[in-house]
Amino acid sequence: MIRVVVSGAAGRMGATTCEAVEGADDMELVGRADPALGAELAEFLGDADVVVDFSTPAAAPDNVRACLEAGVHAVVGTTGFDLEPLREAAQGSQANVLVAPNFAIGAVLMMRFAAEAAKHMPEVEIVELHHDRKLDAPSGTAKRTAELIRAAGGNVHEPIHSVRLPGLVAHQEVILGGEGQTLTIRHDSIDRRSFMPGVLLAVRRVGALSERFVVGLENVL
Repeated sequence: MIRVVVSGAAGRMGATTCEAVEGADDMELVGRADPALGAELAEFLGDADVVVDFSTPAAAPDNVRACLEAGVHAVVGTTGFDLEPLREAAQGSQANVLVAPNFAIGAVLMMRFAAEAAKHMPEVEIVELHHDRKLDAPSGTAKRTAELIRAAGGNVHEPIHSVRLPGLVAHQEVILGGEGQTLTIRHDSIDRRSFMPGVLLAVRRVGALSERFVVGLENVL
């Protein structure tokens, strides 16, 4: 049984994650950490095997450091902060960190397909659309998509376009242009439950990672 703590448990993603963990046969939810609940992460680290962080860009780095110091694996869905200091910190820990800009399987496929297409149609625009309470722009998914496209030799046009509106959940389209044609690759999450299979997969696989710090759900698919 994998003992899981959810950080940011009072938020919409955190609450959905709590429900998913409670519904998993091989997991036990041992803590809901969130300042809004009057419960700090440190209270639960002694009972946890894995912490899933859906907190805020301001809180997530310290949360991950606390996990590393306690030897607790971390699955991080929070975006909008510098990962490099945490990558360095992870090298001296006995715990692993898996950062996933997007946990939806379809979004991972969208990023992979876009990188493959960019080898043949290298001029690319990215448009990401999220709910109006999302704190960072552009999204972590868009930044990761751009990184993969550039690694494949594509030219991502700046700026990445960010839309924030009520009614949206998480959406992204990659538009590739060539002579006389365009190709659009789009992914839509219309319900936060779309992220849960990926979250649970990450919880199950984070302890077996071959490296201490890994970015991208594709590494455990």
